[in-house]
Amino acid sequence: MENITYNSLTLQLEGLNLSNDSPHLLFFFLLFSYVFIMGANVGIACLIIIDRSLHQPMYLLFCNLPFNDILGNSIIVPRVLADIFRPPSERLISYYECVLQAFCSHMFGTTSHTVLMIMAFDRYVAICNPLRYSAIMTNRMVMKLTVSAWGVAFVLVGVLLGLTVRLNRCRTYITNPYCDNASLFKLSCESVVINNIYGLTFTVVLLTASIGSIVLTYTRITVVCLTSKNKSLNSKALKTCSTHLVVYLILVFNGMSIITLHRFPQYSDFRTLCSILFLIIPGSLNPIIYGVQSTEIKNLLSKLKKIPLHS
Repeated sequence: MENITYNSLTLQLEGLNLSNDSPHLLFFFLLFSYVFIMGANVGIACLIIIDRSLHQPMYLLFCNLPFNDILGNSIIVPRVLADIFRPPSERLISYYECVLQAFCSHMFGTTSHTVLMIMAFDRYVAICNPLRYSAIMTNRMVMKLTVSAWGVAFVLVGVLLGLTVRLNRCRTYITNPYCDNASLFKLSCESVVINNIYGLTFTVVLLTASIGSIVLTYTRITVVCLTSKNKSLNSKALKTCSTHLVVYLILVFNGMSIITLHRFPQYSDFRTLCSILFLIIPGSLNPIIYGVQSTEIKNLLSKLKKIPLHS
């Protein structure tokens, strides 16, 4: 009769399934990506915090994305890197560390959506109601939007993980390179109907609110641009909104890929790849896309290049 260990505090990660000649290549790719993500996002965040000319609502709200990318990647990527050269039997993780990873991975995804939603609201006010923009988007409003974005994500993810940690566990194998909610509740031999219902409701509510707010704001912005003869306004709207839309589409595509592939165990290798790219791609592209499109950030960077290194 098979021995079953209940509620073990030590779990085993599946890690990345690699051929013998690819670990080094993947390791250096992930290491370079991680270093770039940390450097680029810390750099962008520091520029916005230090330079007073960037203390505008758009940049202050955007600053949430670098912090979110740093949080998500710093908790998960170093652990994935460390497991690449470990034998599968040695890819062990404590249950509490696993719960922390799952919490951070879901906070990363959820906060990305809520932050992009408040950024869409900022662009809507700026383009559709420019005369009242400074009166509406005060520092107090920016703070309220920021706290709301993180607070809503914290509550949603807290309930999600709370429903999972209440379950007794009879398995110890995490079928993922890092921990997430679905991998955790699959360890249980109890009914996970409530978890599935809440998880589905969570996803539907988040995506409906996210996609709905993006569609509504961008539809309104498009109408304003089509009826306006102000070429300067149209050009600015196109530049800022196209940047925002590209980042949003990347996020939605990555997130939906992981959610869909969790339902098909036969495609576990694709799900593993998507789960890593879910962290790497947004974290790498966000500072590039916004940095390239932002005139203020480009001007500041060009000024910094002209500063002599020595007197």
